[in-house]
Amino acid sequence: MTTDSNPDLQEGAGRRDEVAWLRSVVEGTAGSVGDDFLRNLVRHMALAVGVSHAFVAEFADERRVRTLAYWKGDRIVPNIEFDLSGTPCEEVVSGGMCHFATGVQTRFPKERGIESYLGVPLLSHEGAALGHLCVFDEAPMPADPRKISIFQIFAARAAAELDRLRVESRLRESEDRFRDLFDEAPIAYVEEGLDTKFVRANHAALRSLGIKAEEVAGTYGRSFIADTPSAMKRFHEAFASVGKGADTSGVVLELRRKDTGAPLWIQWWSKPDPSGTYTRTMFVDITDRILMEQEQARLLAQNLYLQEEIKSVHNFEEIVGASPALQKVLDRVNRVAPTDASVLIWGETGTGKELIARAIHSTSARADKPFIKINCAALPAGLVESELFGHERGAFSGAIQRRIGRFELAHGGTIFLDEIGEVPKDVQVKLLRVLQEREFERVGGGQTIKCDVRVVAATNRLLERAIQEGEFRADLYYRLNVFPINMPALRERAEDIPLLVQFFAQKYGPRVGRRIESVDAETLERLSTYPWPGNIRELENIIERALILSTTSVLRIDPESMGLSVNLPRPAPDRDGKSDSEEQEAADPGNLNSVQRVHILNTLRESNWVIEGQRGAAVRLGVKPATLRHRMKKLGIARTHP
Repeated sequence: MTTDSNPDLQEGAGRRDEVAWLRSVVEGTAGSVGDDFLRNLVRHMALAVGVSHAFVAEFADERRVRTLAYWKGDRIVPNIEFDLSGTPCEEVVSGGMCHFATGVQTRFPKERGIESYLGVPLLSHEGAALGHLCVFDEAPMPADPRKISIFQIFAARAAAELDRLRVESRLRESEDRFRDLFDEAPIAYVEEGLDTKFVRANHAALRSLGIKAEEVAGTYGRSFIADTPSAMKRFHEAFASVGKGADTSGVVLELRRKDTGAPLWIQWWSKPDPSGTYTRTMFVDITDRILMEQEQARLLAQNLYLQEEIKSVHNFEEIVGASPALQKVLDRVNRVAPTDASVLIWGETGTGKELIARAIHSTSARADKPFIKINCAALPAGLVESELFGHERGAFSGAIQRRIGRFELAHGGTIFLDEIGEVPKDVQVKLLRVLQEREFERVGGGQTIKCDVRVVAATNRLLERAIQEGEFRADLYYRLNVFPINMPALRERAEDIPLLVQFFAQKYGPRVGRRIESVDAETLERLSTYPWPGNIRELENIIERALILSTTSVLRIDPESMGLSVNLPRPAPDRDGKSDSEEQEAADPGNLNSVQRVHILNTLRESNWVIEGQRGAAVRLGVKPATLRHRMKKLGIARTHP
């Protein structure tokens, strides 16, 4: 009995063939995805069904399709694109499964040499047509329910794979767009772990932070925080908020770039990822804005300072005089002004040291930049450093906001340190650093501030003696004393007194409603022989006082207007050339006051009764001028002639 004559045997053989075909297709496509899966599918489908052609195609547009995998004869061939019209494929994509056992060439003349065709549409999980799977041959293809069933099974599998590929393609495109958006966004984006270790960062973040793409993996966000108390405090507060799951928005943080160490200010937003394993951070570089605000604050402080300067009354508005002593000083000013050398001006009180400092600045290349002055003796010792270098908020009790110091205000210009000998020794160290390194830190701050400032200092003290007594640093003295200028006392330039009298009379006359046409000759004589312990400042005050008292156009100054010393008669000199008041007193060895009185008198006579200055009695006695005057008053010591 043959299989052909036994229906049961035929059924069994058919099932065996069906299982063999199914196994062949399953085994041929197992373990492959994507394009490999489609190529294996059409090859094994063609072999299982017993045809010479098989392909999977997708829509190129509404009327055209392109193959994704094409088996022809005995191999995979390059994919093609063709019009649907006039082909059996047109009926598949519009009407479902289509089977032509024979007559394809007759029905579709375009398909020359093709006799049979079987095609199934490929539908997405949403039911949309993606393309179709078909097999065709030059020989007839009788209808076989088993083969069609297997064909439909793998058509569904092909549809699922094609659907997956399309979803994967869209996802990949979406990721590419997101990556481009992430990488090229103008705002900096960073993903970092809970320990602030970077996961990834976009180009804007790399540029702002000064790091390279290959450095991201080993970088920690906390390493960029500026090493200042305020910056560290703000960072810890902000990051603690993120650690608690809070949304941190708009916090301003002070950072340092990794490549240059330059200051970087950012406005920071951070939000924890729902997974709780990292945070999403975005920030905007606001360095330019912060620097602009700081510059505005500096200019505002400078403007306020200059307004105060304008309101204040200076001793001089111009240099007056033609004496050789003054001309020597002006010659030294002309020589040093074009340079950036530090200048130390020495002179008695009232000789015009500040005026010379201003002359140096105004004839230098820094003339269009600020001239900032500070009287070091007028400040409490604890505030000198803050005034010079500024302070951060909270640096000390009462520091409720950041303050810009005089050195920052003078950036690019000149700073005049009057009474430099009164600066405390701990501040002298910072002054030395400014002169050497041209940098400093604010009180309570850790940020190094660069400054380009010319230093002109002035003093009426003998700094050499202060160095010997341990009150002034020798290294600072030598840094300041690069170019010394000694101001002559007024008594050393008596020929300038008539010019100064005329100048002050013209200056103060309109202020007090007086018009002076001439100066009394006796007055000029008296003024020219007076020793002027207060120098030009004393002369200025006496002229203003005389103008107030004057009733005519001729300026006269009575001896009473010049103080007690000029009101007393001049004693006649004795045969030794000394007046009676200058006779040497004998000290009582048992009386301390008597010994002090005689010693002070002798010293005053030796110094021609000059108290202040380099050649003054106070320096010789090793005391301050104020101390000497107090002791003279207590001991009843007074000069009895001018």
